[in-house]
Amino acid sequence: MRKLAYLGLTLILATGIGLAAPKDAAKAKTFVGNISDSMCGAKHMMAGTARECTLECVDAGSKFVLVDAEGTVYGLSDQSKPRQFAGEKVKVTGTLKGNTIEVAGIEAAK
Repeated sequence: MRKLAYLGLTLILATGIGLAAPKDAAKAKTFVGNISDSMCGAKHMMAGTARECTLECVDAGSKFVLVDAEGTVYGLSDQSKPRQFAGEKVKVTGTLKGNTIEVAGIEAAK
């Protein structure tokens, strides 16, 4: 009888976990802002263009970030895709976890 009860409880928990998983996909959204670096954030400190500053800082060890219109800085889980958009306005699609975006895609914003 106990084995049957444990089996039933296991099935109920497994079903609950399975049904909860699609909710994470629903949290994916689009963030709009500029690709920058974690050292400079919204304000670039070096002379030259935002692209040049961002790439130089990343090459020196900084990380790519997204800075939105309000000045909020979001970390990016993907550090290769943002390189081609350094210093530019983009749309980042992904899921926000803490202050880091789990990047699903990046495209140029108009």
